[in-house]
Amino acid sequence: MTRALEATQQLGRALMLPIAVLPIAGLLLRLGQPDLLNLAPVAAAGDAIFSSLGLLFAIGVAVGLARENHGAAGLAAAVCYVVAAKGAEVLIQVPPDIFAKGDLAAAAHKARQLSKISVPIGLLSGLLSGWLYNRYSEIKLPNYLAFFAGRRFVPIAAGCAGLGLAAAFGLGWGTLEVGMDALSRAVVGAGEFGLFVYGVLNRLLIVTGLHHILNNLAWFLVGDFNGATGDLKRFFAGDPAAGVFMSGFFPVMMFGLPAACLAMYHTANKERRAATGGLLLSMGLTSFLTGVTEPIEFTFMFLAPLLYAVHAVLTGLAMVTMDLLGIRLGFGFSAGLFDYALNFKLSTRPWLMLPVGAVYAVLYYVLFRWCIVRFNLATPGREADTANAAPTAVPAGDAERARGFIAALGGAANLRQVDACTTRLRLVLADRERIDAAALTSLGARGTVKLGHDALQVVIGPIADQVAGDIRKALAAAPAALPPLQDSAATAQEMRTASAPIDPETRALAAKVVAALGGAANVVDISAIHGRVRLRIEADARADAAALGALGLRAVLRPDAGVVHLLHADAEALSAAIQLAVTA
Repeated sequence: MTRALEATQQLGRALMLPIAVLPIAGLLLRLGQPDLLNLAPVAAAGDAIFSSLGLLFAIGVAVGLARENHGAAGLAAAVCYVVAAKGAEVLIQVPPDIFAKGDLAAAAHKARQLSKISVPIGLLSGLLSGWLYNRYSEIKLPNYLAFFAGRRFVPIAAGCAGLGLAAAFGLGWGTLEVGMDALSRAVVGAGEFGLFVYGVLNRLLIVTGLHHILNNLAWFLVGDFNGATGDLKRFFAGDPAAGVFMSGFFPVMMFGLPAACLAMYHTANKERRAATGGLLLSMGLTSFLTGVTEPIEFTFMFLAPLLYAVHAVLTGLAMVTMDLLGIRLGFGFSAGLFDYALNFKLSTRPWLMLPVGAVYAVLYYVLFRWCIVRFNLATPGREADTANAAPTAVPAGDAERARGFIAALGGAANLRQVDACTTRLRLVLADRERIDAAALTSLGARGTVKLGHDALQVVIGPIADQVAGDIRKALAAAPAALPPLQDSAATAQEMRTASAPIDPETRALAAKVVAALGGAANVVDISAIHGRVRLRIEADARADAAALGALGLRAVLRPDAGVVHLLHADAEALSAAIQLAVTA
């Protein structure tokens, strides 16, 4: 169960990469319309992105799932998608009445059908290519085929997989079309109850990050309007019925949650209001303007689960209310003021959202203020012992902030994987108990989520991706030191926590690495992170660069004097094997 959850969360994270292009697509498409700038090339550029969502999902998902987020997986996914899409287009059967109208009519029919399945083909292409990269990027072939070994093998394998997808979608199109239509009718037929459940689940699943998968079903698959599928794509294609899965977020994100911030400000201790006011104002404005809400939600998600459940129910009710009033709104990014204003003329009854939003602002303010006071919740400004606590200085520079996060997360040696989505750092740690929650809070973290046995998510807001990049730069610049080598057996076992035993081939490679580095006495420190083994050696002159290069490693890097980086498919296993070899 834990592995399935971790895999699903990894998919949810990978989906954020292609979704990140939607704001520019919506912006270009909208600005180019006759009622705004009236620039046909700009509108065509935005429409081109929407038309290529299948390819973008294929590349984005593959890169997101691949080790080291390597671009070779994206290339493989593009190959898989093109093969699958074009193959399916050829295989799709044209009804006799349309075929009788000529080749142009038949081609137009196939293009419309293909547009309905482009996103599913893209998702599957990305999943397959990401898996193929992780499985075969280190494959070895006979010498006469050695050119096609390693990463070059992955696009070839992905192309073959694309043929299988082409057959499945092309020959099985009739069955798939019936299934997709049945799904759309079931969702639409659920009416207000279906919208309520969607709104509630959308908020409840935020804690795991799985709401991205739910959103992708609603926004990109459900419904059909002239070949455009999904609520979001149909909205920008001009479908007057589209927007039911987006409209309900506007009163919550633009009015409800900012009002909750106001309630938290008014209930903060008087001596703390000035300090917390800036934080709450920033979070409230972020939600109002852009629709990014997680920094607010994580301030009370764990402190008051019942209050968060009320928030989820109110979101579901907002979906129902907006639908009953016939309000249809859409967004390219999220339900904030920017998208509301930009897409105002595309919307149906958009002005009615304002009184609904005002009601939601009152509801959220009253409910939050009552619950905070009644149950004495430790929302910002009401934390225990904060009145006398000395303020913690937040690092000013990006590099200093990154070093602060590394220290708060247990040090560089504790970080195995560093990624990010819209508002969270997504981390894999060697030992989750080593994190300093108070230090994370002082650095601006609004909450943490522990998943599985080694995964941690840290909510820090829209700067998450930038912070993750800064952390990776800091890790690359300063290799992490492991505990002293004399604790060899325990250290090696800790490094392989929840992993498979070290195989004989890796042990043999480790012995050769140690020999090439000048022997065990020359190895000072060892660590593994981001697909590489990083070693510090005492004397460069004792290391044999030629011998290291002949070991078949992905790469051998020398970023600094006394430092050696070995790129390997399973860096943790090789690092643990070297540790054992050094102390044997």
